[in-house]
Amino acid sequence: MDLFRSMRAFVATVQSGSMSAAAAALGQSPALVGQHIAALEEHLGARLLNRTTRSQSLTGFGAGYFEQCRDILDRVALSEEAAELQQTRIQGRLRVTVPSTFGTEALMPALVDYRAIAPDVELDIVLTDRVVDLVDEGFDVAFRIGALQDSRMIARPLMPYRMVVCAAPAYLARMGTPRHPSDLERHEAIVFTPSARSPWRLTRGKEDVRVMPKKIISVNSGQAVRVAARAGLGVVMQPEILLRHDIEADCLVRLFPRWQLGERPLSLLYYRDRRTTPRLSSFISFAIETFSSPSALRPRKA
Repeated sequence: MDLFRSMRAFVATVQSGSMSAAAAALGQSPALVGQHIAALEEHLGARLLNRTTRSQSLTGFGAGYFEQCRDILDRVALSEEAAELQQTRIQGRLRVTVPSTFGTEALMPALVDYRAIAPDVELDIVLTDRVVDLVDEGFDVAFRIGALQDSRMIARPLMPYRMVVCAAPAYLARMGTPRHPSDLERHEAIVFTPSARSPWRLTRGKEDVRVMPKKIISVNSGQAVRVAARAGLGVVMQPEILLRHDIEADCLVRLFPRWQLGERPLSLLYYRDRRTTPRLSSFISFAIETFSSPSALRPRKA
């Protein structure tokens, strides 16, 4: 039995809420995570988790043991970080959480540049639109879109997350090109499900237009919205970072370029009280240099 690995599996299971989620976070199979916890319970002679087919909960003994395990793992991590600080070589594992669209379209292509800086760093990238707790879920750094509230985090501002309105040439040839934002009410739209009920707001000088296009499809994936737009199904309002390559390639036409659309702040977050290891410091510098301006983003190859 590897006591340290079993403790990691137990802590990850409690923090993530299930063995399958812990397995995904640890890069293991759910069966192996279950074996680790069973071995730990046998070693201790006490049950740690109450398990049913649909839920799990800590036993009284398990709750106290979880806190001790988490403290031990944190101490080990701090010891490893202290050792790394004595080294000049940038190495180790870095866990990064990033919103799905930004991660796919911007971060992943740019990692070519980071790998050139730190080839010995193992990157664990988690794409999710969920607001992740860095401390409880074991992440080193996060990209976050929108307002920030957690004062435990240091936030480094990056380029704003801007929106654009676009449609495919085939759609515009079939339905006509809207000349004013108010014309969008007569057009068909593909919308991202979380914002499906929100009006599209465009401003220019003193003009402030809020419009609801005719929704024909709502889908819970920004990538799917993009593909539908390219296919000519309708008009879309999506992040510029998602559509910019299609605009440059004339697969999509940007509408109302002189109008201002919504934008949200984009930030890089890391834990205030955490030691800044060489690997974390190198990633922070890379992210700020790469994502402070849209012009710095790496072009995506076809």
